[in-house]
Amino acid sequence: MIERSYKRDPDELRPIKFTRNFTKYAQGSVLVEFGETKVLVTAFIEEKTPKFLHDSNQGWITAEYSMLPGATQERTQRERFKVSGRTQEIQRLIGRAIRAAVDLEKLGERTITIDCDVIQADGGTRTASINGAFIAVYDALKSLKDNKVIQEIPIKEPIAAISVGIVDGYELLDLDYKEDSRADVDANAVLTASGDVIEFQLTSEGKPISQITLMSLLQLANQGIKNIIEMEQNKLDL
Repeated sequence: MIERSYKRDPDELRPIKFTRNFTKYAQGSVLVEFGETKVLVTAFIEEKTPKFLHDSNQGWITAEYSMLPGATQERTQRERFKVSGRTQEIQRLIGRAIRAAVDLEKLGERTITIDCDVIQADGGTRTASINGAFIAVYDALKSLKDNKVIQEIPIKEPIAAISVGIVDGYELLDLDYKEDSRADVDANAVLTASGDVIEFQLTSEGKPISQITLMSLLQLANQGIKNIIEMEQNKLDL
């Protein structure tokens, strides 16, 4: 049996914590913790949309992601002028995931900008960011409803994200950095509460894997995501 952090079973999540209203000024904010991975997520609302959506009667959700200098054992350089390809990929993933959860027409001609700042990284930062982003955006939308700007919170369906992979022949849920750095197969899944797939990114570092193994990993991710969505629903009274 493989030894894991927190003495977890292969299909067990790390300890998860969501601390809502973590900052003062953002309409939605949460500190999300997956084990030793910690991400501060904020959601700001602006009464405008990008040019390509002018007069469309719908809103937009976009995201920015950054790894703060002290998040890893070696200092990470700030991306001041140009973001890396990895950062661009993660930002787009977060934006796509949250847009899938929100009815953009009911949002109205507004933009929600999600900022995900990794303050401590131990694997799974992009999936932790997505989970925190869903809660932060929900709270931002709730502030609009509470202020009678919109009539209802335009959430179509809760979503969540988690990593899965194969390490030393074991299929594992919610990989930490030690596991992720030596995984033969590494995947990130974003699913809805009903189990529909928004995103499933999988890479095999060595030999190709069978479709049966792929489906097994997706099923493992679905199991973890159901647990995360249950936590979200309990937090948000969904």
